[in-house]
Amino acid sequence: MHVNTGNPLVGAPFVLGLGCERGTPSDEVIRLAEEAMAAARIDRHALACVASLDARAQEPAMIAAAAHFSVPFRVFDAGTLEAETARLKNPSEIVFALTGCHGVAEAAALAAAGQASSLIVPKIKSANATAAVAGGVFVESIEDVAAVCEQNDSLSSQSHSARMLRTAPRTKP
Repeated sequence: MHVNTGNPLVGAPFVLGLGCERGTPSDEVIRLAEEAMAAARIDRHALACVASLDARAQEPAMIAAAAHFSVPFRVFDAGTLEAETARLKNPSEIVFALTGCHGVAEAAALAAAGQASSLIVPKIKSANATAAVAGGVFVESIEDVAAVCEQNDSLSSQSHSARMLRTAPRTKP
C-alpha cells in the first residue's frame, strides 16, 4: 500500500527485478521495465534499484536498465533467489533447471526489497525478458503511519460490525 500526498517517500522503496536471455536487446528490457513500473503505478524516483541473478551481472541490457532509471544494479546468487521460492507467484521448473532458482525477476525483486516486502507486480514477460516489482507499505511521513493504522482499524471494525449484523438473532416487532 502506498499513501500518496505528493511528499517524498519515507521507508523502504520499490525494487524492479529483471531477468533476460543472454544478448537480449537493451531496448526490449527497458520497455518491459517501464511497463512493470507503469503497472505498479509508482514514480521512477521511488525505485531503489534493479535486481537480478548474478549470472547477468555483466549483461549490457541489465546495466542499461539500471542506468535508464539512474539506480544501482544489484545481483544475487541462485541460492539467495531460490530462498524466495515460497513467496513467488510464478515459480518455474524450467527456470530452475536453467539457473538453479525457481524464478529470477520475482525472486530478485523480493530479495532486494527484504523480508517484509511483497510482489506489487508479479512477473510480466516479453519475448526474451521478465520483470517484476516488489515493495512494502510506504508512507510519506511518520504522521501518515497513524493514519494508515487508523484506516486499517476502521476497516477491521466495520467488517466485525457487518458480521455481527448478519449473525444477530432477529426479534419480532
